[in-house]
Amino acid sequence: MIFTETDDLLDLLAELRRAQPELRFGQLVAALALVSRGDQIGAIWDVEDAELVDAARWQLNQLGIAAVPV
Repeated sequence: MIFTETDDLLDLLAELRRAQPELRFGQLVAALALVSRGDQIGAIWDVEDAELVDAARWQLNQLGIAAVPV
């Protein structure tokens, strides 16, 4: 199986979901887009998977959780 960046992102999202069960999935994705692109108009639409991976790793780090290895 070829492991893609999107697979990595999905693993990181699952890890964040376990760490923050109070957030709805849409809130989680919106928060990562905000971390990635700031509050610019269209950030959630334009954000790339690689940016979300970086944001998810940053968020897990802020929570004191080691990110899933690639």
